[in-house]
Amino acid sequence: MTPEEKIAELGLKLPEVVPPLAAYVPAVRTGDYVYTSGQVPMVEGKLAGTGKVGAEVTLEDAQRYARICALNAIAALKTQVGELSDVRRIVKVVVFVASAPEFTAQPSVGNGASELLRDVFGDLGVHARSAVGVAVLPLDAPVEVELIAEVS
Repeated sequence: MTPEEKIAELGLKLPEVVPPLAAYVPAVRTGDYVYTSGQVPMVEGKLAGTGKVGAEVTLEDAQRYARICALNAIAALKTQVGELSDVRRIVKVVVFVASAPEFTAQPSVGNGASELLRDVFGDLGVHARSAVGVAVLPLDAPVEVELIAEVS
């Protein structure tokens, strides 16, 4: 089953690539690697939610937003490879979490993105990851996800 078929089987649709919010591109390929820019939880041109995780945003909602971010990152990745079957491995994922000062479950938020990547790419989607708390993200997004993929 192709990654595109897995996305459909999960009841998801690969979205249009989120247009850049500033002077950058959604993804860049260099050699056998694709680097995506940070993806926020945009759905049809609007943020799915705003605020700080641990204050206005629950852990469960943040995990859902991380999943949306990862799906947006997959869409950006696809622009550089054409077919997601050309992905050899998701190598690294970085998850930024706009966190209330006392919130310390950033790795749990990151699981929303990591689990989606595993579900779409199987063992090739299991990756190294960093999940960090930050004071604020663009547009007051609660989560931002970027990834590095090895491709053929």
